Amino acid sequence: MQVNPSIFKAYDIRGIYPTDLDEAAAYLIGRAFVTFLGVDKVIVGRDMRLSGPQLFEAVTRGITEQGADVVDIGMVSTDQYYFACTTQDLPGMMVTASHNPKAYNGFKMVRKMPYLLSGDAGIQDVRKLVESEAFPAPARKGQIAPEDLKEGFVQKVLSLIDVNALVGAHESPLRVVVDTGNGMVGPILQEVYKRLPVQLVGLYLDPDGNLPNHGLDPLQPENRAELQRRVVEEGADIGFAFDGDGDRFFAIDDRGQFIPGDFLTAIMGSYLLEKRPGAKILYDVRASWAVVDLIAAAGGVPLMERVGHAFIKARMSQEKALFAGEVTGHYYFGDFNYADSGIIPSLILLELLSKKGVKMSDLLAKLEARYFITGEINSTVADPKGRMLLLAEKYADGKQHAMDGISVTYPTWHFNVRASNTEPLMRLNLEATTREEMERRRDEVLAVIRG
Repeated sequence: MQVNPSIFKAYDIRGIYPTDLDEAAAYLIGRAFVTFLGVDKVIVGRDMRLSGPQLFEAVTRGITEQGADVVDIGMVSTDQYYFACTTQDLPGMMVTASHNPKAYNGFKMVRKMPYLLSGDAGIQDVRKLVESEAFPAPARKGQIAPEDLKEGFVQKVLSLIDVNALVGAHESPLRVVVDTGNGMVGPILQEVYKRLPVQLVGLYLDPDGNLPNHGLDPLQPENRAELQRRVVEEGADIGFAFDGDGDRFFAIDDRGQFIPGDFLTAIMGSYLLEKRPGAKILYDVRASWAVVDLIAAAGGVPLMERVGHAFIKARMSQEKALFAGEVTGHYYFGDFNYADSGIIPSLILLELLSKKGVKMSDLLAKLEARYFITGEINSTVADPKGRMLLLAEKYADGKQHAMDGISVTYPTWHFNVRASNTEPLMRLNLEATTREEMERRRDEVLAVIRG
């Protein structure tokens, strides 16, 4: 069958339903997944998207007709799905398009936790099987059996913090505003948080594939504007936002300010090191110097890795790392089989604020006074490779590496530029030790990128 090849991406399968990805394609993807992995049982979950039931039915029909049983874990967040694959020791397919707009859907595919299928390892093999339909004749037809693993997940994430520490450090319980954007995190978050001594103010906690309130990507300022306002109005200690499927996490401080992901990585990493001195912590090539400085100061071992969950999870497993953070809001935990979760970092920040009796803004003020970061700036460029060569040439006197795109370091500033896998975009992250230099260098590097 001819399927749009562009849906087979670097980390998952994703496209617009039903033009790029329909039931016929999903059915063949199910058969191809079983054939490629040679498995006899598969976990399948889905998010709240309107096309979820149709694609779930089609992909599970493909899985069972290819001879494998299905464990149906229902509508879940992606970290619940990772937990299911881990505890059941099974491969899995999650019907989700993460933070994409509502017209999209797709599949996140686990080979064996913590390893997912990626463009380099499995996804293109699935594509070839779908196109050729070269499926061996199955010995049997599989069965579908529902399983509710919610309680196990709740117990697991709560076991990663000291719940009792949330009582007593503050005169009253922490007040938290949480926006799950009608995505998949609302139900499980309420299940976890009702066991905590916190005051929860919830925004859009009910899953709704119509997305009546705002989009599913909190990195876009318009999708977090209401949360930022509400944190201030409610006099809250902190605000939390999650992407559509719950594998990314974002925080708003008590001033209503968005907290950059690398600052969160630095703060959480140094806090976790208090419990596990000397542990290894991964960060991605875009991150602020704050991460390396705080991890090293806390006695940890900071390790740089290229962007992307397939690379981070594999490296964490290899290094037996404690924690990893990406600037885009992915946080990974050694105690959660190296998987990323949105719920777990929210709990760690609650524990940190309670135990230390500090305001989030106080922790951030120390970083904001020393580290001046641009955040990620995207530019549409016709010839990304040519621009990369120009950057390497112009900044030849800096310390360069090419782990992921081009990274250049000078004594008082550094930057990383990466080309997008899927679009004609170049992404710049830059940092300097003063605001003036950050702004000047940002404009200078952008001039080279944009010609």
